[in-house]
Amino acid sequence: MNLRPRRLLSWLAGLVSVTGLPYLLFVGLYLRRSPEGSPADKVYGTEPSVSVVLPTYDEERIVESKLEAVCGWDYPMERVEVVVVDSSDDRTPDIVESFFADREAPSLTLIREPERRGLAVALNEAYAAAENEVVVKTDCDSRVADDALREAVANLEDPAVGGVTGRNAEVLGGSEVERGYRDVQAEIQTLESHLDSTFIFHGPFSAFDADAVVPIDDDSIADDTELALRVRKGGDRVLFDPEIRYKEASHSEFSKRHGQKDRRAMGLLRVLWRQRGMLGGYGAYGRVVLPFNWWFMVVSPALVTAGVGVATLAGLALAGPFGLAVPAALAGFVRLGGRDALGPLQPAYSLFDTQVSLARAAVSLLRGEGDGTWEVDAELREAFE
Repeated sequence: MNLRPRRLLSWLAGLVSVTGLPYLLFVGLYLRRSPEGSPADKVYGTEPSVSVVLPTYDEERIVESKLEAVCGWDYPMERVEVVVVDSSDDRTPDIVESFFADREAPSLTLIREPERRGLAVALNEAYAAAENEVVVKTDCDSRVADDALREAVANLEDPAVGGVTGRNAEVLGGSEVERGYRDVQAEIQTLESHLDSTFIFHGPFSAFDADAVVPIDDDSIADDTELALRVRKGGDRVLFDPEIRYKEASHSEFSKRHGQKDRRAMGLLRVLWRQRGMLGGYGAYGRVVLPFNWWFMVVSPALVTAGVGVATLAGLALAGPFGLAVPAALAGFVRLGGRDALGPLQPAYSLFDTQVSLARAAVSLLRGEGDGTWEVDAELREAFE
């Protein structure tokens, strides 16, 4: 073996070791703490007033079923107002008004936007209009467990807690890749919450003390996570509670799934960068949780990308044209993983798939892409009709 292949193999071994070490440390911390459930001092039985914020855009096919689901939550509807902020071009606002026309509860606040200005702008307007003690944000294209609001309120009774989110208990649309990643993510977020606070909040269901809600950036594409981070910055903990369950649809086909995941990744990366000043402060949140997320979302995808390149070069240097077996094996891994056909290796592919999305998202952000609007995904919405 000449020097060049040896050097390439040394680089590859170094990349693999450096990339994996923080994850091993995090696993060790998880095993040591053995976290379960929410760390909040939950108090059941209280029924504060609640504002449910529902942003809508061309939801005429699914908005009525979403409103019916909200009205079916295990909570006194006379204590609930629904704040719908709408910028639709279809009949969505008319359907909303018709749905509430003969109902005494919950009450309706309908904000009709004259033009579409982006989700964050719409949410800021809705949060400002919300009048109750607890503010819940949910999406039309999701379904929430009937007891989710009671679980959220129980968390928020802890005076140290300003926000809470839940877990995707069922991934609609048949994506085992997304389900595998969400299962891993739930374990990470449980540990983060027991250390201090979690980083990622989820659009299908997030709840906040109204007094803790502050405006988010008008161009935000990770509105729930940004609001949670700002709440933590204000001094309150923001938690993940696996007892709060929801359903969300996700694509199983590779290119469609990545269109959905890349956009989410862009939003998270932007929030991390803009709030980089929180690193090192705010207790374990700035000293452990945020550094881990910086590693997972920024550093690790770059190292994984570099590792794939070095492995390919090492294969070519060692075996000439036969070294193309390395990228061929990777392509097979991706192809089988995208078809949910890797068996026990499927969780590893789910994490790799997320690293790919994060790397692509970083490139998109560097190109100046990403705004506060979102495209209607008719295929995913079929799951809720």
